[in-house]
Amino acid sequence: MSATQLSALARTSEPRTALRRFLLADALVTGLNAVAYLAVSGPLARLLGVGSGLLLVLGAVLGVYAAGVGGLASRREPPAWAVRGVMEINCAWAVLSCVALFAWLSPSTAGSVWVPVQALTVAGLAALQYAALRSVQRNRK
Repeated sequence: MSATQLSALARTSEPRTALRRFLLADALVTGLNAVAYLAVSGPLARLLGVGSGLLLVLGAVLGVYAAGVGGLASRREPPAWAVRGVMEINCAWAVLSCVALFAWLSPSTAGSVWVPVQALTVAGLAALQYAALRSVQRNRK
């Protein structure tokens, strides 16, 4: 997602709407990854230099997670505890992706680029969700 697309998502005077939009963006990006990992795990595994079994497992986990985040985004007022959970999972994903890159994986050049790019994307979504949640909480006071 580009900076222009993200700023368009946030363009609202209602912080709750921005929060829901960032959750939806998270669900969509995660869901697309899940579909790709499940549908073309073999070719992607060869491109990224990782096991296709790993991509299948990640695809299944990401699919369930995307559905959960999408359900949260569909709520008129997502509960703060659930949004914090999404942010914490996103941060853990970003950190574990980088750890896996250096500790467990031996990816191809494409994989060595993909892993940090997706980790930064997920961390960026968590940061946007955090800022939007803070705005929602500030407006309640």
